[in-house]
Amino acid sequence: MASIYVSSVIDAGVEEVWTVARDFTGHWHSSVIYNSSIEGTQPADQVGCVRAFELSDGGKLREVLVGLSDERHEFSYRILQSPLPVSDYLATVRFAPITVTKTGAAATFAEWSVDFRASPADEQATVDTVRGVFEGGFSDLSAIVAPSA
Repeated sequence: MASIYVSSVIDAGVEEVWTVARDFTGHWHSSVIYNSSIEGTQPADQVGCVRAFELSDGGKLREVLVGLSDERHEFSYRILQSPLPVSDYLATVRFAPITVTKTGAAATFAEWSVDFRASPADEQATVDTVRGVFEGGFSDLSAIVAPSA
């Protein structure tokens, strides 16, 4: 079982970050995700909704939202279909307020973690790819909510 953990500090308040990040269509993750939409008529914040999207390399994915908490500022999802050689993929994205900063300005601690299975031959390359996606996602989100930071 492979595990990845990526964290970041975003120079904006947690409520501002969460307002953007809780949109499961993933429009905030624009450097990697293209043509993202929710299948059917479910809203993008309803557990069980499925998002379909393309990656910058043309790969197609489908993911299902398995948990969302506005109180805890987190959501979890599973991959249903992916060009990545993974199974049992469960990721969680969460945000927490940073209560003490040097400048006194609002900031958010962001975490993205995942566990999944991959063959030994594919595991390291897949870990590297997924880590890059997570890091890029936080960079994209930061550019939206704190563009001058």
